[in-house]
Amino acid sequence: MTPAPTPTPSAQLDQAPADGAAYLVQLASDFASGIIDAFWRFLALFTTNGGSWQAGLATFSQPVLTADGAAAVPPDVVRFAKQATFGPTPDSISRIAALGFKGWLDEQFAMHGASYNDLIVWVPINYCKTNTDNPKCWEFNFSRYPTASRFYADAVLAPDQLRQRVAFALSQILVVSAGQVKNGAGLASYQQMLLDNAFGNYRDVLQKVTMHGYMGAYLNMANSAKGAPSENYARELMQLFAMGPVQLNQDGTPVLGASGATLPNYTPDDVRGVARALTGWTYVKSGGLTDASANNHTLPMVPKTQNYDRAAKQFLGTTVPAGATQEASVAAVVDAVFNHPSTPPRLAKLMIQNLVTSNPSPAYVGRVAGAFRDNGAGVRGDMKALVRAVLLDPEARGDEPRGDAGKVKEPALALVALARAIGFRTDGVAFVNRDTPTGQPVFEAPSVFNFYPPDYPLNDRLVSPASKLMSAGSVMALQTILYDWTIKGEAGRADFTNNIGVPNFTGTTPVWDGWDAIGSDPDRLVAVVNLLLLSNSATGAQLSAMRSAALSITDPDATLQARKRAQAVLYIAASSPNFLVDR
Repeated sequence: MTPAPTPTPSAQLDQAPADGAAYLVQLASDFASGIIDAFWRFLALFTTNGGSWQAGLATFSQPVLTADGAAAVPPDVVRFAKQATFGPTPDSISRIAALGFKGWLDEQFAMHGASYNDLIVWVPINYCKTNTDNPKCWEFNFSRYPTASRFYADAVLAPDQLRQRVAFALSQILVVSAGQVKNGAGLASYQQMLLDNAFGNYRDVLQKVTMHGYMGAYLNMANSAKGAPSENYARELMQLFAMGPVQLNQDGTPVLGASGATLPNYTPDDVRGVARALTGWTYVKSGGLTDASANNHTLPMVPKTQNYDRAAKQFLGTTVPAGATQEASVAAVVDAVFNHPSTPPRLAKLMIQNLVTSNPSPAYVGRVAGAFRDNGAGVRGDMKALVRAVLLDPEARGDEPRGDAGKVKEPALALVALARAIGFRTDGVAFVNRDTPTGQPVFEAPSVFNFYPPDYPLNDRLVSPASKLMSAGSVMALQTILYDWTIKGEAGRADFTNNIGVPNFTGTTPVWDGWDAIGSDPDRLVAVVNLLLLSNSATGAQLSAMRSAALSITDPDATLQARKRAQAVLYIAASSPNFLVDR
């Protein structure tokens, strides 16, 4: 595989040679470790100083796809599409502009299209040992491939974009991993649960997460027994899924004690008390079997009463009396962490970081936490109220964001955003085939702490969670994919085929027909790419450089020339920090 050119930062684009051909040669030759280092430095500078089920471009009569129409779209409309969907398309931009932000949110709250339900087919754990005629049995049933492929396909094509974005954010907070629990149906069931509850109440989410068989396997709550209970889920429930390790003010800043040190939210005794309260649960047995091969990871766990600790338990200021039922003990745990005063600001900041910006102000966090505490009707934990507060906050909106606003686009979001902008018809397999080297194999996080921590430092003042994934190797891998899917993005690519043989999957086809029309007009081409990939943020010099690059490409076949021009300009934009940092 020929490596892709390394991204050219905006500062370099400003000084690109007027000769487009020379510029493309420079793009193709500057693939070196020094450029990777420059890209790192530029990301830090950029972040600090501001710097339908149809494929994307199906509706070419839309005004946003003319040169003047694209340039006239307010940047904040495109920013909103970046935050609330998996990437702007002409349809999403037009719909947001037509309905307004609040109207579009209401429409999305009522929508449900993405689904993993057909993938939730239980098979016994030893299934592939007795089905030796299927060489892909393990990939079909005991890996992330079907579920992650469906995630990518729906993220590109399904209309319920907001539900999917919120569910994906929840999946990075309430983490499970196919790397540790190799059960495809269980993984699909867990992700379906997050989709179904993305706009519900967070208390219900915590209850369902706690009882889910796949989580029971991942963090060892299944078969946890009195006398020596597993503390794994108890600890992570408090540390990661709810209030976090330290006490927080309602604006997300830490509460400090008299010595100036942070104060813990829980003690080892609290962990032990919660662990005891969560004993006595096991898997549903399916298929008429009774041994471990019958464990069903797709369903909520069921009582195993002989393992339950019936003695009194204390944790987080709560007492569960002796003799309380298993269900009452679980409810007491979930209520305690859900109602903890640090849970609203912690979840508020995590959702802001996932959807809008890595470094929200305390005031922004406080406003969103307030919506979580009370949706205006006295209800705590309303996810719709939380999402509205995140996306409609003054700090999220406006054509001129704060200088430290924005976030590095994680690899999965970068790939999907490009696919949506180009117009992919996809089963998602192409993404799963190639996402591991980028550092983010979706649904296979290395640990319960996800792919990156929310406080990963960019410098002494700012954090940049997704920057944890950036290394010379991962940047090269991402850039190679961006290059392959634009410059070399024809339908016959090997990685576009369903080369792992997932049943009923169809491969990937980029829809270039619309771009053939746009590419014939360099001004229109640059304007549309600037809109869809760069939120109309490119400078005059950058627009001129992209136009020069397009004009440098000639071919006796006018249609092929237009396509090559479109592919080149798409790559130049997609490989730039203007695309790879959302602001």
